[in-house]
Amino acid sequence: MPHRFVLSLPIAALLACLPAFASDADDVKAILQAETEICAAFEREDAQWLEQHLDPTFTLTSSTGKVTTRADEVADLRRGTRYDVFRNRDTVVRLYGDAAVTTGITRVEGKSDGKPYSLDFQFTDTYVRKPEGWVIVASHASRLPVK
Repeated sequence: MPHRFVLSLPIAALLACLPAFASDADDVKAILQAETEICAAFEREDAQWLEQHLDPTFTLTSSTGKVTTRADEVADLRRGTRYDVFRNRDTVVRLYGDAAVTTGITRVEGKSDGKPYSLDFQFTDTYVRKPEGWVIVASHASRLPVK
């Protein structure tokens, strides 16, 4: 009988952890989906989507050190900022309870003053869990050297 208890204890401990693993996996999936949707909104120039989905306190620290707000980002798209490509890759999500940090690379391509550009940025995004789900509250982008 003691062997049965000893063998079942690790299994019981593992089973007790399964909901946490499933929850973490669901959170990671939701955050990656949010990252995809944010990039898609920039790419399709959807200022209204950004206004509805970025947190009201959202700030972006750009590669030049300029800090902008949700209102600034929305206004910029409405003024005509255009991206042919705005996509993330190599995204890693780290969960900290009701907060999460994502890091990765954003590729942007388009035209500025009639000249084409292709740039990569290392990004760090911060999310918080709110009643409506995971919401991005801050972002930082550092321009990577052109290869």
